Amino acid sequence: MKNVGAAISRPRFEEITKKNIMEDKQMKSINPELKQYIETEILSQYDVNNIGGHGKEHIQTVIERSFEIINEFELDVNKDMVYTIAAFHDIGYKENPEQHEEVSSTKFKNDKNITKFFNDEQITIIAEAIVDHRASLEYEARSIYGKIVSSADREISVENMLKRSIQYQADKLSAQNPTINEIIEASYKKLSSKYGKGGYAKMYYPDKKYLEYLNGMQKLLENKEEFIKTEMELAKEYKNDKQH
Repeated sequence: MKNVGAAISRPRFEEITKKNIMEDKQMKSINPELKQYIETEILSQYDVNNIGGHGKEHIQTVIERSFEIINEFELDVNKDMVYTIAAFHDIGYKENPEQHEEVSSTKFKNDKNITKFFNDEQITIIAEAIVDHRASLEYEARSIYGKIVSSADREISVENMLKRSIQYQADKLSAQNPTINEIIEASYKKLSSKYGKGGYAKMYYPDKKYLEYLNGMQKLLENKEEFIKTEMELAKEYKNDKQH
């Protein structure tokens, strides 16, 4: 699985170090009280009953990617707002996957402990941005904040996306007791519609990592036989992990 998708060249050590320093500086600029609350009261909610690919690890990745995008495109934004949007964007997924963006936004607006950190205008922007993160959004995100977190929510690893897709379809179809072939077929259709050429996934800030991922995913989707073979291998790993 190490060679799935397009090969990605290793960045120089100096580039990695510089990026890590910049991201660390960005995170240190977050209001400590806000950060403490989100880490203890919000992120912990992702540990329970989340459908595959929408747990705490995913949220932490979206937070990290949000700051990578801010750095790469030199965006002038309120870091507290970006951090909060990223932390809340999938909080309603376990309640209603199909309308999770609306549920997540409502949860944010109803959380008086979190809204005390922002003024009314900022609360409106954050609530809208949480809604606007969805890849299948029929309109353009209403603010730079929605565009940042929506872009950060796009996967940048072909292997990770395939694993998440298997987990998601297995959970979604669980009541039907699907075969592995049915899970993989559903995964192929979903990923083709989202990331295939002309797919619906929106990306407002297509950085190098995303473009390399998209190229690798599209190449795999163009070869359905190879896609099925790859997913079958990952499905075996998923099954083994579930048994342990």
